[in-house]
Amino acid sequence: MNLDDLRKKIDEVDAKIVQLLNERYTTVLEVGKYKKDNHRAVYVPEREKIVFEKVAAMNKGPMTASTLQAIYREIMSGALALEHPMNVAYLGPEGNFTHQAAVSKFGHSVAYLAKSTIDDIFTDVSSHKADYGCVPIENSSEGVVNHTLDIFAQSNCKICAEINMRIHLSLLSKYPISTVRKLYVEAHAYAQCRSWIAEHLPDVEIHECTGNTKAVSLAASDPNSAAIAGTFAGNLYQLNVLYENIEDNPNNITRFLIIGNQDPKPTGNDKTSICFALKDRVGVLFDALLPFKEENITMTMIESRPSKQQNWEYRFFIDLLGHATDPAVTRALEKLQPMTQNMRILGSYPKGDEAK
Repeated sequence: MNLDDLRKKIDEVDAKIVQLLNERYTTVLEVGKYKKDNHRAVYVPEREKIVFEKVAAMNKGPMTASTLQAIYREIMSGALALEHPMNVAYLGPEGNFTHQAAVSKFGHSVAYLAKSTIDDIFTDVSSHKADYGCVPIENSSEGVVNHTLDIFAQSNCKICAEINMRIHLSLLSKYPISTVRKLYVEAHAYAQCRSWIAEHLPDVEIHECTGNTKAVSLAASDPNSAAIAGTFAGNLYQLNVLYENIEDNPNNITRFLIIGNQDPKPTGNDKTSICFALKDRVGVLFDALLPFKEENITMTMIESRPSKQQNWEYRFFIDLLGHATDPAVTRALEKLQPMTQNMRILGSYPKGDEAK
């Protein structure tokens, strides 16, 4: 076959793809009507996980798994928008890593609301001004986001999903690196790329910024300048990627949570987050953790925060593997309950994929 024949074959396949996508979306509209009539949630994280796993199992190549997932991310994003116009609040500004995490979960077809504080996100979700929210919870280098934990202790919002995202930084500019005289960079990003900057831009003029998005916006308007940020932010300001993955530590991962007003059903590969208060006494934490050992349950995070209600009273936050409805988890929580004050299940949700 010559090139024209091959292109004609691609055109024929494209026509079939468009036809099949519209058949899928026709069914999606019926699903949306059923959910509305029966007061069901539009976004169902456990169903999303099943779909991704099924299509991944069907893929025999040469298409890569990551390409297939990206395609289906947008197919499902379009489905969500068809079923119900959806708003997702995130910790702004636009173009930062929290925005990127939200888009990686919901795709480009839903509406995004940049919020200036984590409190605003919880408020919008609890009042149904936003359908879902995306908040940072912990970073592999810097630990947990304490303020997010503190708000969970007071909010009725539920954790619906989690995202594990590897944080990559790039050198972004409209100009060749040989002409760059000024570098805009946020303080943490500068610290994470210090060795690379010293080697590749030893004489550049450093200007620290309040955030990665601010750095990108300044570099976009300043001649012979560059910024260090994620490529997601660079795309918004039409900057070119001069160098990718320039961070000194390639294993910097941030975990984000999707909050909403629903309780996902078990998938067989879930996590549960709980919080509870304990009065300070000898051995109290040992006693509180013993039920998880007895039921052979793995804990993936444990953090303590002052309860802010009484001196020397602490609230503990625990992530564990399993769904709250799993028999072993249920038994462990029943054993724990009498030892605690104000114990709450913050959510049982599908375990996030490993960061790539």
